[in-house]
Amino acid sequence: MGRTRPASSGERRWKLWSLPRRALVYVLLVELLAAVAVVATTAWPVPDGSWTAFAVLAGCAALHLHCSRWIERVRRDHSHLPHVDLCSIWIVAGALVLPPVLAVAHTALIYLHRWWVVGRWDTSRPPHRCVFTTAMMVLATLAASTVAGVTGLRDRLRAGEPGTVLDLVGLVGAGTAQWLVNTALVAAVILLTVRPRSVKDSIGSAGDNLLEAGQLALGGFVALAVAWSPLFALPMVVAAVALHRTVLIHQLELAARTDTKTGLLNAEAWHLQARLELQRTHRRPPGAAVGVCMIDVDHFKDINDTHGHQTGDVVLRRMAEALERAVRRGDSVGRFGGEEFAVLLPDVRPDEARAVAERMRAEVHRVRVDDGAGGTVGGLTVSIGVAVWPEVAEDTLEGLLAAADSALYDAKRLGRDQVRAAGEHRPPHRPPAVRVQRPVPGV
Repeated sequence: MGRTRPASSGERRWKLWSLPRRALVYVLLVELLAAVAVVATTAWPVPDGSWTAFAVLAGCAALHLHCSRWIERVRRDHSHLPHVDLCSIWIVAGALVLPPVLAVAHTALIYLHRWWVVGRWDTSRPPHRCVFTTAMMVLATLAASTVAGVTGLRDRLRAGEPGTVLDLVGLVGAGTAQWLVNTALVAAVILLTVRPRSVKDSIGSAGDNLLEAGQLALGGFVALAVAWSPLFALPMVVAAVALHRTVLIHQLELAARTDTKTGLLNAEAWHLQARLELQRTHRRPPGAAVGVCMIDVDHFKDINDTHGHQTGDVVLRRMAEALERAVRRGDSVGRFGGEEFAVLLPDVRPDEARAVAERMRAEVHRVRVDDGAGGTVGGLTVSIGVAVWPEVAEDTLEGLLAAADSALYDAKRLGRDQVRAAGEHRPPHRPPAVRVQRPVPGV
């Protein structure tokens, strides 16, 4: 899969020259290296018959992109999700059967066509991002092509010789080389431009990589079909479009559960997950516990009023990232709306729940956001209410949330920027002193 850097809604104007210096140097070096590699491939001869295979593969890739353009446009409307690029089916096939110079030209044509069909309308991916993605995929293509050449796989495919164990090694090795180069290049640019929360954010989830392995396998079969008879690649267009549509359905399912501003679970999805976890906890042996944290950003309205709503949205995203860094593996962070968040804490002790809440509060203190006008938003604080069942008697999700919300209110009332647990001792509430106004003599 041509894996590309996810574009969150807060990074839709990813300007090349606004990148951190190290990232800018890296991007330009990758593009320069790809350009040098392209020039170097012109030294390889183009055997007879290669142009026919090139034309068939390019035509199939164009047909795939044309038939799936509506899928890509729907996916573009959910651009806060990781971008899934299904061009590798045709790219790896080209790397296996075409000479290097045509394999590189094939890759460049695919991404140029893809940008024209979809990318030029996508403000989150300006042309220079397409150039960088193309450069990465050119290098990945050359890695796969080199393995195919060194193992002799390309020559045997062209000659129509029966397959051997060495051919299988070459096939797997070429696919692995393409995956390694693509993944390493993308992971590097992610590490240089954003601070990923986990390794998965840099190299992709298990599902992402399984999808990529499936594409590389399909690309291998396309190469075998083209070697036998170029027209046999045409039926694979149907399989590619079907796979594309399946990926879209999965992305729309994610979109239905995801808050668009922060990438966290939305309120409905969080409630469902929390309800199921509470039911599981009820069925466990005595001693099992589940906790909830309610979190509210202090004085958030002042941020919107002073720095604008766009900066406020960026602050919310940074807050979400800070909360996810602070929680444990398996905890679920959701956004309830506005500046309010909730965290589900399965299998947690009361002291551990409070420790997680304190980590979240400390992590938020480190958040800094540039407002784009020379100002910086910093000194952010949150108030947090914690409730753990069965520490509190409420055994329903609504009751647990109400207990956490009451503790959150106490944190607000007692000065904000603190953690309060449901059921802990509350300072006595003193009514405000009544000021007696004495009559002024002579009035």
